Amino acid sequence: MTLPPSTASGATRRAIRELPDELISQIAAGEVIERPGSVVRELLDNALDAGARQITLRLAAGGVRAILVEDDGAGIPADELPLALKRHATSKITSLHDLEQVGTMGFRGEALAALGAVAELAITSRTADSAHAMRIDARSGELAPAARSVGTTVEVRELFFATPARRKFLKTDATELAHCLEAVRRHALARPAVAFAVWHEGRLLEQWRAGTPEQRVRDVLGEEFIAASREVTAQAGPLQVYGRVGLPEAARARADLQYAYVNGRHVRDRLVAHGVRSAYEDVLHGSRQPSYVLFVDVPPERVDVNVHPTKSEVRFRDSREVHQALRRSVEAALALPRLHEAGAAPADGPAAVEPTGAPPNAPIDRNPDVWTGNPTASTASTAWRAPYPVQGSLALQQAAQLHAREMPPGFSGSPGYSTAPSGDPATAFPLRTDHAAVDPQDEWPLGRALAQLGGAYVLAENRRGLVIVDMHAAHERIVYERLKQSLASRRGAAEGNENGAPGIEAQPMLIPATFAATPTEIATAEVHAATLLQLGLDLTPLSAGVLALRSRPAALRDADPVALARSVLAELGQSATGEASTLVQRAHDEILATMACHGAVRANRRLTLEEMNALLRDMETTDRADLCNHGRPTWRQVTLRELDTLFLRGR
Repeated sequence: MTLPPSTASGATRRAIRELPDELISQIAAGEVIERPGSVVRELLDNALDAGARQITLRLAAGGVRAILVEDDGAGIPADELPLALKRHATSKITSLHDLEQVGTMGFRGEALAALGAVAELAITSRTADSAHAMRIDARSGELAPAARSVGTTVEVRELFFATPARRKFLKTDATELAHCLEAVRRHALARPAVAFAVWHEGRLLEQWRAGTPEQRVRDVLGEEFIAASREVTAQAGPLQVYGRVGLPEAARARADLQYAYVNGRHVRDRLVAHGVRSAYEDVLHGSRQPSYVLFVDVPPERVDVNVHPTKSEVRFRDSREVHQALRRSVEAALALPRLHEAGAAPADGPAAVEPTGAPPNAPIDRNPDVWTGNPTASTASTAWRAPYPVQGSLALQQAAQLHAREMPPGFSGSPGYSTAPSGDPATAFPLRTDHAAVDPQDEWPLGRALAQLGGAYVLAENRRGLVIVDMHAAHERIVYERLKQSLASRRGAAEGNENGAPGIEAQPMLIPATFAATPTEIATAEVHAATLLQLGLDLTPLSAGVLALRSRPAALRDADPVALARSVLAELGQSATGEASTLVQRAHDEILATMACHGAVRANRRLTLEEMNALLRDMETTDRADLCNHGRPTWRQVTLRELDTLFLRGR
């Protein structure tokens, strides 16, 4: 094979020379301007920084042929218009101190110069003290008088005409239009006080009037999102988290309804996404994706926004603080079950029944307590309070015997539980029957038990109609939440361990399991040795390229030890927070979920009416009782209206 001359004899040296300004701007445009949607994002940033209260976007051919952004902001003085088109010319920052605490959407001064290098660009602007507007053409630099009210109009035509290769990578007009609309949608959610209008080819596509934050979310994302989501409001020191998070049962197949903002700037940040996702770990089924609109407000000096060309990523000074705030605030919002909806009367029926024990017409607090940064603060069941004394959980005697070291001292002999072993399926999993007797005059969200169906479902009646409960899934969630509470109390009281948390009980292996490991796995095992011990894994290097596993979690005796070790190492190496405590907590929860699944009442176990009612009452006082640990629903409501429709009543 014959090599080209330059390859056979070595690369030919080229002289170092300074690039022309136009080529520099075109290179910069490749980082900032990816498609018409990127142009819309940058121009909207500038309009919002100018104080605009009304922004109109006009598009042609999905933004490829023309993009016009009109705003009613402060405008640009005529003598500053030529300067606005130069690279790194901006009014947002003047020093390094300003850069370290950016409070505006834009700050680099690159967008307009980049646009002028790859498209036909013109700016028309007028300030409040000017007699008329002035228009500047980016190509010729010509200034001319123009007519418009106070504000700015930016015209971008024939995008990428100066770089034809880039234009070939654009998609169809419909696809590019969808990206432009998404860019406007992201800005509109963060600026409810600003009105937005989007026109395409002379037709009005979207219009959002100025209003309240809740109304803007309703207008942009629809009534369905509001109905299937909960409000989040939390504060930890200078950090604030607020917005709405979707209920687990409303999760989607794609991550297309996830909006996260840091100081009003839309971001796609791994740490933020991981913090929110971790709150859904034990309530989402499979690979479903949650939906949310969340805003994180943090002092500007505690976040660096100058880490990505498109400003879509940020870096926090204290990433652990942000991650924990997001996780705990979302968990608090999801903790309260939707049981009050089951107890409410139909829309056309009598008024909703107040909780038992509440005075007539007393207000019902149906929102979880605001998280204040205390990791032990409870937000459980403030809306519906049990009409009986709670004396523990429905934790089962068999789970207590198998995992006594993971259970609190009072679990195995608590009042209302049978501790005598029995091989009879009817008594092997005793349920509590020591609750107060069900009063027919009282009403509970899940109603009164009627019967058992198919050995797996409990049928109950409430004011709205029929309630169907998956007894295994419901009991599994109850046991799991109680186990988590008991372990949390033990960790809080423990001393001498990292973070004051006792590690998971480990089982030494008679013969260590060895496996070939990558350099990354070996490095992770050495750096996180203490964390691995907390997880019950004694993992140490045996030789170059080989790791030895000498212990594993006692509760996971049947798990493949090598596969378990590899998965933990991979997660430690890719942890978005770099914080060991999050991983330890997750491992604890997974083990407890396994214990709860094996300890929950099984199908075909015959329950008495007292046991069924006890199960329903415990569900009403348990966090996240709507879903089991695997994300499956625990109960469903069939209204009287739906039953009437089935049997054609009233027709």
